[in-house]
Amino acid sequence: MRRPIDILSAGELLVDFITAEFAQTLDEASLFLRIPGGSPANLAMNMARLGNKAMLAACVGNDDMGDVLRNYVERLGVDVTHVTKVADPTTLILVTRSANVSNFQPYRGADYQFSIRQFPFQKFEDISLFHTTCFALSRQPAQQVILEAAEKAKRAGCQLSIDANYSPKIWPERREAQRVIAELCRLNTLIKISDVDWNRLYEIESPNPETVIDHFLKMGASEVCYTLGNNGCWVGNDDAKSFLASRSVEVKDATGAGDAFWSGYLTAKLDGYGLEDCALAGRKMAELKLAHFGPLPDLMKREDIYQDIES
Repeated sequence: MRRPIDILSAGELLVDFITAEFAQTLDEASLFLRIPGGSPANLAMNMARLGNKAMLAACVGNDDMGDVLRNYVERLGVDVTHVTKVADPTTLILVTRSANVSNFQPYRGADYQFSIRQFPFQKFEDISLFHTTCFALSRQPAQQVILEAAEKAKRAGCQLSIDANYSPKIWPERREAQRVIAELCRLNTLIKISDVDWNRLYEIESPNPETVIDHFLKMGASEVCYTLGNNGCWVGNDDAKSFLASRSVEVKDATGAGDAFWSGYLTAKLDGYGLEDCALAGRKMAELKLAHFGPLPDLMKREDIYQDIES
């Protein structure tokens, strides 16, 4: 049953400085554009754009950029009551604009300074989805705090969700990352992982997609989405597995496409669609993001991401 609050997304809200032109390395870049970012924040913003009621739990610095980010997210309709200011400066990331996989360099500060007090435990019974990411879980105290909040959310009947966007540049302790992801999967979590993330996390290239899905289902995940860039995606649960091909898109920038995909997928999930239809909605939302450089429009029609389902 859908609850009054569609999603609480927990993790990083930060500044992406993305190269104005396509670049392979940061050494090639001289001009950058400032864009609000962070995977959990992107997801919350995209969910709000699609008309969902979204909340964000995050930490920013007690500085000008912290104010800019908080105000931007709030303007899109995301509840920022649980976005906290801390003493460390707001986190920023330099990112290369890319049609495939971006190169990036993080400068971390406030993003992982979570406190358990900033989570609205009294509202968990009103929340449908509790979402987080590997980036968010990669450092303490955020890791311990978010895991504790996830446990409480699960007990309150929330559906858990994780984007396993693993990178050794963010989380050098690979075995720890594997353990934490397994810990979340056992809570019947929805999990999204890309082929790039899988290769980084398990150091196994080009696995059988059905093997990837089974890997997480055996851990206790309820649903798995394995994205393959322009080679499509696989989705699966205990009852079925399905492949969805990609379609040709003129790519303006790949940054945030995974977050866009998951926002479409989760929106369809909340609306009661099945496995394959959720993937169709995710694909459509990702296509809209790939064809758009920078943030998506403030308001988007939910029916637009359901065009392929209805046809």
